[in-house]
Amino acid sequence: MREGRAVDFTFTEEQQAAVEAARAVFSGVAPDTVPSPALTQGAVAEDFDRPLWAKLAESDLLSLVIGPEYGGAGLDPIALCLVLRESAKVLARVPLLETSAVAMAVERYGSAELARELLSAVGRGEFVLTVGANGRTGHDPAELGVTARPETGESGGGGNGSWVLDGVQTAVPWAHSADRIAVPAHTGEGRAVLALIPRVHEGLTLAEQFSTSGERFAEVRLDSVRVEARAVIDAEGAWEWLRDLLATGTCALALGLGEGVLTMTSEYTGKREQFGFPVATFQAVAVQAADRYIDLRAMEATLWQAAWRISTGAGGALPASGDVSVAKIWASDGVRRVVQTAQHLHGGFGADTDYPLHRYHAWAKQLELSLGPAAAHEEALGDLLAAHPLA
Repeated sequence: MREGRAVDFTFTEEQQAAVEAARAVFSGVAPDTVPSPALTQGAVAEDFDRPLWAKLAESDLLSLVIGPEYGGAGLDPIALCLVLRESAKVLARVPLLETSAVAMAVERYGSAELARELLSAVGRGEFVLTVGANGRTGHDPAELGVTARPETGESGGGGNGSWVLDGVQTAVPWAHSADRIAVPAHTGEGRAVLALIPRVHEGLTLAEQFSTSGERFAEVRLDSVRVEARAVIDAEGAWEWLRDLLATGTCALALGLGEGVLTMTSEYTGKREQFGFPVATFQAVAVQAADRYIDLRAMEATLWQAAWRISTGAGGALPASGDVSVAKIWASDGVRRVVQTAQHLHGGFGADTDYPLHRYHAWAKQLELSLGPAAAHEEALGDLLAAHPLA
């Protein structure tokens, strides 16, 4: 999006080119190949879609938000959200949000040494990153399940020292396949740090968990895990910024999924006939479809507002996390209503496991709750309003 004296919410040529590249890559993805909790107990795939990951790398979409000095295009969170939106329309099984968001945090807040080590390889598709970010809204570091302390006598601020981490991070996506896991931890001093830990590391163990969507997650257990200071991002606000970016990316996924489901529903009701007429022409059906279209437009407007705030750092009546909470409230409630209406308008056909709608429904529930449900963000927004009264 362009920024001038007045805010111009049209997408730039680079952002639009990213969308076109994404559509070309995702055009060959079939939603009916993803894991389904309705058909199996747990995931049906041990790994993410590696062939699709390679295509994303070949199309320069994995380096989209990485700086030119590391071989990337240097685009912003808005561009990432545009690509995520396209990925969710087909339920693309790739760690695009997690890898890209962590890479952006490394470049923005991490050490130059860490950036040189990771970012070029990430852009080539050779290195996969993930992050544990479950919970409500993550605005309070004390709520994190992992503690971090610098080694005695060390500053832990990027020198030659190390940090020691203990605790449990649950529901980490793609952890069994990632090369490094970004773990947020609190220091006991009211602040958070972000440690990038190799998946195979002394003191780190992974326990099986499965998501609502049927994907394989992990509970990451840390027992006196020692991490070099250069792999720990302890800059003020780094975790909060990453958390907001992850939440905004989740909103983009919810929007894309919702748009895919509404399109599927429109096509079905346009062909399904009762009393000699397509059911789409019935007033009750048309009104429900219109309500869900309004949900999607509200989801879209609040998403781009949040992404713009994160991308530009532009001021507002509230901190950027306020706009992120508004977007997540609409995304959580909106995507739930879209899939529920879709199931209703499909009738019994919507419950047929040979039809992909049940997979979209499971993914929608996962996105609704990820990084905080609507109620948690309403509470966080209330706290922000109390701290920053509107004029």
